[in-house]
Amino acid sequence: MNPAIVALTALHALTANRLRAGLALLGIVIGVASVIAVVALGRGAQESITSFIEDLGTNMLTVQPGGSEEGLFFRGFGTAKSLTLDDAAFLEDKVFAPAVGLVAPEINFWGQASALQNNMPIQGVGVTSEYLEVRNFTLASGRNISPADVINRTEVVVIGSRVAQTLYGARDPVGAAVRIDGREFTVVGVLASKGDEESGFFFGFGNDTVLAPITTAHYRLNFDRSSGGGVAVDTIYLQAVDETSVDAAASQIETALRLQHELGPTDENDFTITNQAEVLAALENTGQVFVIFLGGIAGVSLLVGGIGIMNIMLVSVTERTREIGIRRAVGAKQRDILLQFVLEAVLLTLGGGLIGIAAGIGIASLMNNFDLGGEQLTTVVSANTALLALGVSVGIGLIFGISPAIRAARLNPIEALRYQ
Repeated sequence: MNPAIVALTALHALTANRLRAGLALLGIVIGVASVIAVVALGRGAQESITSFIEDLGTNMLTVQPGGSEEGLFFRGFGTAKSLTLDDAAFLEDKVFAPAVGLVAPEINFWGQASALQNNMPIQGVGVTSEYLEVRNFTLASGRNISPADVINRTEVVVIGSRVAQTLYGARDPVGAAVRIDGREFTVVGVLASKGDEESGFFFGFGNDTVLAPITTAHYRLNFDRSSGGGVAVDTIYLQAVDETSVDAAASQIETALRLQHELGPTDENDFTITNQAEVLAALENTGQVFVIFLGGIAGVSLLVGGIGIMNIMLVSVTERTREIGIRRAVGAKQRDILLQFVLEAVLLTLGGGLIGIAAGIGIASLMNNFDLGGEQLTTVVSANTALLALGVSVGIGLIFGISPAIRAARLNPIEALRYQ
């Protein structure tokens, strides 16, 4: 029999019972839409994290106190501070670290900022003049923390855009006073907004931040943080001279700090060096696994939809037993019956897949930029994901449609004609 006639027959059989076909198709629609929407959300989160890391620069390295065995979260907490401002100055020496370009140590502190009868909690960072360039931040107005501010422990601050908006409204805060934990400072600059103004912190640093000279932060805003009499720092950020020098810079930093800390050949490092490029690669790999995991969970609904297709096709074979007998009696071969029922299952899943793609893209669009507790959801719909979901749905039609089709093709024509 002509394949086109078989296809038309299959299509006619589906349209003859629209309600049943629609209910069977609904399971595939939900499955495909779920896969696309969930994977789009996962990819959006992955790209947001990757973009943030890339903004910091792949030639950036981070040095933190504590050995690598302490773990990322606990490193530097509850242990003696093994990094000082003198260490940062030592790493600036081109004799010991020629591959290092810029060095920017930081001290973290938390407090309450108030001005013009407004107040808000802030995350403060004690910094040097190189900090903005190393961390890839820019000024919207005013000036940066200067080397003279660090030397003189000047009580000046550069504030984040949300801090400026909350405390001063539309007024330009440069030159105005701000009190941090009861101590008065002068605002000398405002950071340009990073991302959404309402999102606040991202990875611990964002529009709610206040920058102060690192020595001022240590002596005026921080207590009990000395290390052997020096100014202890929480982190030292460094930029390699270029992206090809990152590995060389990491090696030179390790050698220089071991020398500075007078560590013996068998002594473990009391600091940890993190390569930003390695962090980015690890995050991308983790994000990929996360996206696949989410897609797999959503894909279970596709499997359930496939079982529904199989169930409907088995019922259809039973109901149309006499029809199959008549078709066999007038010359239809087993392969024609087999092809017809397989085509019916594939057409159902293909239609459900196409509708599911449209629904998934629509759901992803609705979720995009949705405000979730101050953070903006981001979704990324991939053409590869849509094509894969469609291919899987058609494959499910083949897999779950083949058994009912074989059952229909193997019916004895005489017995089928007798079926009531």
